[in-house]
Amino acid sequence: MEKMVDGGFVVPETNSFGHRFRDYDAESERNNTVEEFYSMNHTSQTYDFVKKMREEYGKLGRMEMSIWEACELLNEVVDESDPDLEEPQIQHLLQTADAIRKDYPQQDWVHLTALIHGDTFPVGCAFHESNVHHKYFMGNPDFNNPKYNTKYGVYSQGCGLDNVLMSWGSDEYMFLVAKKNKTTLPSAGLFIIRYHSFYPMHKHGAYSYLMNEEDKENLKWLHIFSKYDLYSKSKLGVDVETVKPYHLSLIEKYFPAKLKW
Repeated sequence: MEKMVDGGFVVPETNSFGHRFRDYDAESERNNTVEEFYSMNHTSQTYDFVKKMREEYGKLGRMEMSIWEACELLNEVVDESDPDLEEPQIQHLLQTADAIRKDYPQQDWVHLTALIHGDTFPVGCAFHESNVHHKYFMGNPDFNNPKYNTKYGVYSQGCGLDNVLMSWGSDEYMFLVAKKNKTTLPSAGLFIIRYHSFYPMHKHGAYSYLMNEEDKENLKWLHIFSKYDLYSKSKLGVDVETVKPYHLSLIEKYFPAKLKW
């Protein structure tokens, strides 16, 4: 059975492996790989580790290339945190962008956001139990550190997510790249790039006590986006050369020709 979401998008009942979407308990070789990823991720992502990674990679002094050149590199990358798909990431990006473009044709910024978009979570405060494979956080040094293991940790109520350190990964890096290269995407676009994999927040309502009013407003767009991000995944690939001219036009509109990485 299929169901509809905003704009007439059809939600499939199962993923490309025949399981429910984001079913981390299904018995499969793919999920064994996914669980191994979460084990390593949750034990290593400490507050100090994230600060170190942001300092090292946030300098953006490694290379210069365009957004499209970066997307083409993803033709060789498969997301080991994703239980729903084992296709190259460029296909997932294009599938998401194509699906949301059909239902929101006038909102070109969200098409581009889909093109450049594992799970992410805050560090510096208690790890919420809605995080996938929460049990592995018990091996994280911050789990028993009284400075970081309380509800607010180093933060305060309503401080705003811009002031919260998120776990280090592709989402956080892409957010820094976009922001430091002075993208003209609206704040909702940057919010989606940074938090689209922050499932404890936008699926379970966790960490809402850290959000401010702007976060809550941007969350409305993230709720729309997340349906396309999750349910557009398919083994049926998108013809890259057919859609390339459209996406190049959006990149030119919202980004400089070359970005620092």
